[in-house]
Amino acid sequence: MLNFLTMEDKTLPKYWSQVVTRLLTSQWSLFDLQYQAGLKMMESVLGAPASGGDGAQVAPVPVSLPRARRGKEGVAPLENQVAVVTGAASGIGEALVRELVERGVAAVALVDRSVRVEELARTLNEAAGREVAQAKVGDTTSEVFRARVFDEITARHGVVNICVPAAGITRDALAVKMDKVTGKAAVYPVEMFRQVIEVNLLAPVYWALEMVVRIAEDRARRGLGRWDPKEAVQGTVVFIGSVSSQGNKGQISYATTKAGLEGAAATLMKEAIYHGVRCAVIHPGFTDTPMVRALGEEYIAKNILPYTQLRRLIRPQEIAEAICFLISNAAVSGELWADAGWHPSA
Repeated sequence: MLNFLTMEDKTLPKYWSQVVTRLLTSQWSLFDLQYQAGLKMMESVLGAPASGGDGAQVAPVPVSLPRARRGKEGVAPLENQVAVVTGAASGIGEALVRELVERGVAAVALVDRSVRVEELARTLNEAAGREVAQAKVGDTTSEVFRARVFDEITARHGVVNICVPAAGITRDALAVKMDKVTGKAAVYPVEMFRQVIEVNLLAPVYWALEMVVRIAEDRARRGLGRWDPKEAVQGTVVFIGSVSSQGNKGQISYATTKAGLEGAAATLMKEAIYHGVRCAVIHPGFTDTPMVRALGEEYIAKNILPYTQLRRLIRPQEIAEAICFLISNAAVSGELWADAGWHPSA
């Protein structure tokens, strides 16, 4: 036993130290051979020296990192598209044109009856470093104005393929209101009802139809007939509905027009897809816009915020991002509710 432990005058610890050293040396040699073989493989693939054994820098290996979702042939969904947005001077319309420019659209027409769109267009163009925004001041209910807007932006940038008619008004009052003094009932004025219908329902539908007409005629000029799913989507319409489409006290005209857009979108989608045009409706809840602020802080605090799960007004930017989602994702159609958890009370 003693002879085994001493082994030519070598103690046990020293003996095992030598064994371990030889083992590690052989393993390192094997690792080095594998490392050198790997370098040679890299060199043959990259076509450039990849030596790293002498401290030189190894040529980096090109890595395909995950990319943002792309549209057809690597083009981002909103890039190179031409948009028309009505009601662009404030609120949701303004937030949307800002978002579209940031996402790289080729051009966007800022349509509004307010001259504020001219300053907004200048600001957007300066920030983008290119002429992407074009201000168009006029009445959205005018057929002549609508045709001129499409003519001008098409001549300059090509066929419009995004249309978001966001212009809208409210003329709120009870449908029937009793006068406690006289005992007589006042009926909601038909003139106001017609005005709200013109701005909120007829105008949006016909701005959308204008785009569909232009796309259909452009396809005909190019000898194309019915749209084929192998093609890219030709255009997208997003109507601005409202949670009031479910019914809301004091909004007989406004609620009617917003509900009407649901039927218009559903019908137009069935027809316009023949030309490759999609239609959708987004129903915002109470959003921090001049229209909502006009209700008054007391009304907002008493009748809106307590019934909203977020307990705040929706930000216009949040609606703008949701609209861009509807535009970008071709699988999405129908209606999107962006109501922040608010629903009309009984």
